[in-house]
Amino acid sequence: MKRMVLAIAALSVLCGGCSKKSEKLTLNFMEVMTSPARTEVLKGIIAEYQTAHPEITINLISPPYEQADSRLTMSLNAEESLDIVEVRDLTASQYVVNKKLEDLSSYMQKWEESKTLLSITQKAASAAGNKPYLIPQFFYIKALFVRTDILAKYGVTEMPKTLDELYRICKTLTVSSQNQYGWTLRGKGNPYKTSDVLILSDLHNIDTENFYKMKDGSLVYDHPEFLEGLKKYIDLYKTASPSDAINWGFNEQINAFVSGITPFLLQDPDTVPLLDEQLGREKYTVIPVPPGKSGTVYLDYGFAGFGIPSYSKNKSAAWDFIAFISSNKQNAEFCKKYGALPVHTTAFEEDPYFNSGLYQAWAITMNDPEHFTFIKYPYSSAKFPGWGQVQEQYMHSVLLEQILPEQAVAGWSAYWK
Repeated sequence: MKRMVLAIAALSVLCGGCSKKSEKLTLNFMEVMTSPARTEVLKGIIAEYQTAHPEITINLISPPYEQADSRLTMSLNAEESLDIVEVRDLTASQYVVNKKLEDLSSYMQKWEESKTLLSITQKAASAAGNKPYLIPQFFYIKALFVRTDILAKYGVTEMPKTLDELYRICKTLTVSSQNQYGWTLRGKGNPYKTSDVLILSDLHNIDTENFYKMKDGSLVYDHPEFLEGLKKYIDLYKTASPSDAINWGFNEQINAFVSGITPFLLQDPDTVPLLDEQLGREKYTVIPVPPGKSGTVYLDYGFAGFGIPSYSKNKSAAWDFIAFISSNKQNAEFCKKYGALPVHTTAFEEDPYFNSGLYQAWAITMNDPEHFTFIKYPYSSAKFPGWGQVQEQYMHSVLLEQILPEQAVAGWSAYWK
């Protein structure tokens, strides 16, 4: 009898174990860089992971892009059931300060593929809190798109090697009576991300941790080189851009470049898939941004990555998926479809898609610290959320000659002081 009771007990334990093992674990995953095409790419990666891990179900939550950041912020503050979250460079600091993200240091130490992460990837991972609270998935870095067919038509045979050369070529190509211009100006939608690259390239010794300060602590606006750079930018608009470009956002820029109205475009790598589809690579190329008088180009690196909420009850399983989607293979395929830059050195070393053709411009940019300096905007400043509107208002006023360049510089300087 005693043996029978023991046998039944043992069988109960075994069955209990079997029951638990067969239960599926659901991980809630919220993305914020949402778009229909990108969400479909993520769903494909999730399906592949779930096939290899039938015990895991990943519930992808995709709020509308305009509401996604605020939705995630509210969800984290309320400690709603989330296990994997997409965090942007703009939002990472607040989540770290509020202790809503898990420190991933211990996971990364055991992750073999962390050894092939680009140095910029490692820097971005720890940009908030000096610890890796997220694994970046892609980068947006500016480069110069060029309509080679239009340059050839007007007898331009060499690419610009400096900003001054670029400005000169843009003016040479401009024939307003024929609706032909040189430069694709960005007037709307955080245009400072473009104008800063050009205007600040004449300054030496900018603080890489705060793009609007010099290494001695002074503001960039308080230096004569900034005013001169602004005047050249104003001249570029007046002499080499359509007048209505002051109202152009991303879509208008793309339309002008594709139609051939403007053959030079400063943009991010997610522009490549659009131009491949609408234009074809036989008509355009991409080159690194030419430097100004400083000899270097100051570039910010937009990014987003995946992290784990500090209160998640499924951290190990969440990390396993993050490690999967962040692997060189998955990340490279994701970036090919999404149009952004991958996060591993191996993608640029081994994958022909990234180590040849158009993407060579970004490979050069990321591996030449002498001529390309990566900087940070002061995202953690309480003044930064209002900066885009203030900068745009002054820039529009000075481009339309409603105020003097000196007044615009004074206004921007006063804002940051």
